[in-house]
Amino acid sequence: MKRLRGSFSRSGSFNADSLGHDAVRLVGNLCFALFVVGVLVFTIIAATYQPDDPLLHPTDKIASFLTSTSNATFRTDGSTVRTGEDFIPLSNDTVTAETFIHLTDIVPSIEISAQDEANSTATEETPNCDTTAAVDCSDQEIFNTLMRAAIEEFKDVHFYRFGKPVRGGGDLSCDMAWRFRPKNAKRAAFYKDYRRFEISRDKACSPFVSSIGEYHSGLNARKKKRKNAPKEGDLGFGPMEKPPQIVAPLVGELVNDSLPVVESEGSFSSNKYLIYSGGGDRCKSMDQYLWSFLCALGEAQYLNRTLVMDLSICLSAIYSSAGQHEEGKDFRFYFDFEHLKETASVLDQREFWADWGRWQKKDKLGLYLVEDFRVTPMKLSGVKDALIMRKFGDVEPDNYWYRVCEGETEAVIQRPWDKIWKSRRLMEIVSGIASKMSWDFDSVHVVRGDKAKNTELWPNLAADTSPDALLATLKDKIDDGRKLYVATNEEDVSLFDPLKDKYETHFLDEFKDFWAEGSEWYQETSQLNNGVPVEFDGYMRLEVDTEVFLRGKKQLETFNDLTNDCKDGVNTCKTAA
Repeated sequence: MKRLRGSFSRSGSFNADSLGHDAVRLVGNLCFALFVVGVLVFTIIAATYQPDDPLLHPTDKIASFLTSTSNATFRTDGSTVRTGEDFIPLSNDTVTAETFIHLTDIVPSIEISAQDEANSTATEETPNCDTTAAVDCSDQEIFNTLMRAAIEEFKDVHFYRFGKPVRGGGDLSCDMAWRFRPKNAKRAAFYKDYRRFEISRDKACSPFVSSIGEYHSGLNARKKKRKNAPKEGDLGFGPMEKPPQIVAPLVGELVNDSLPVVESEGSFSSNKYLIYSGGGDRCKSMDQYLWSFLCALGEAQYLNRTLVMDLSICLSAIYSSAGQHEEGKDFRFYFDFEHLKETASVLDQREFWADWGRWQKKDKLGLYLVEDFRVTPMKLSGVKDALIMRKFGDVEPDNYWYRVCEGETEAVIQRPWDKIWKSRRLMEIVSGIASKMSWDFDSVHVVRGDKAKNTELWPNLAADTSPDALLATLKDKIDDGRKLYVATNEEDVSLFDPLKDKYETHFLDEFKDFWAEGSEWYQETSQLNNGVPVEFDGYMRLEVDTEVFLRGKKQLETFNDLTNDCKDGVNTCKTAA
């Protein structure tokens, strides 16, 4: 019996061990299965994660969004991005109708015009009058004559300030600059033009303007760089300092977007810095780029640190003519870096790392590394190290910079939209195109391309944007004979030739001289790009096309005025709030 019991005992022990191993194996398999399911769920969420884009909301809701603490983010889209200057309300503008210059404000000096002189028989010829003698452009009488001629010629703009005339291209020409605003302006922005005036004399030897040159023809009146310009060592305003008063952009002045530098070791070592490294925002839409960049800038301001930024950005394939991502694009091609560095504390990362390598060991500068976006800016406010580096991994969307500003942080970090303006070089092209049309035109935005081909999502778009349909729609909205700017993604603009029978139509490529070789834009961007010519790429085209459209006196949108199809496809139309 003992032996049997012994045998039974050994057998029972063996069965218990077997059951234990089976249970462990079962639990392990179950855990592994749960892990696989979890990975699949996470992958699906990551692949389909597309948060809402406040910048694609109706225009009347954008301003309130910019001042709210909403956590809405964005959706990938090929549209142009609105920036801070678009939301400066005209009501906050100190310029009123009384501040503009009118004909009645100019002291009368000469009452006779060229036409008056031609039609008059009473004018007596002045003895010894030399009609070919050089004019003195600094003379007050000449100044008054030029101002009157400009106001009479350009009837669709308000003149805010005239510059003193200077000698033009010869003895009988003067160049003069002025600041102005279109009469139908919807934005608090000013523009600058400078033109060449040809001067003649009548029989009484009185000067009059015989002709006015094209947009920006008076190059001698273009403002020169100031000798006492601020030094580049000024890093700008920190968040604890009183911010500068909001001012309206001035398009047409020389742009000073040179990189800020730190001029001394003491200046570098006494400052504190924030840098974002890596992440998945690169080569994404411009919406996402700005949404993430402004999160970083907002955190830097909250922490009272200088943001170390990478001015080399990647242009998404959605804006590229080649259909591929394009690295090496300069931030300054698209945005106003001069305004940014004057209103925020920023440094270019190449300059920063050169200084860091020079002084970090000597001055024992510390680096505080953060690798989890869930570490809030509030938890970093007590960090004493010279540099805080947020390092982002490879897993999207957890490696998007804007994730730092989500959750509890959204109530603390305010994105400084007022510091990001569009490139004034691009806006100068917009101003030039509008000036070519005398700031007196209507505009229509015609979306076609891939959307017109996709009849499942946009069943009526192709028909509603055909020439016949456009003529029928525009008939009661745009007067015959008006200048009509057509902003469109349609490659073959000859499609719109039937519109020429009723309107003076214009398209973006008619004005390519503004960015062609030899233009101001071409020369200045090449200089920024180390002498290498810069392509006028898809996003630049989109931005200029959109901005010219927005300056039309009447503006007709595709999905509001031309078709009942929804902008984002069937059954996506949003009812008005």
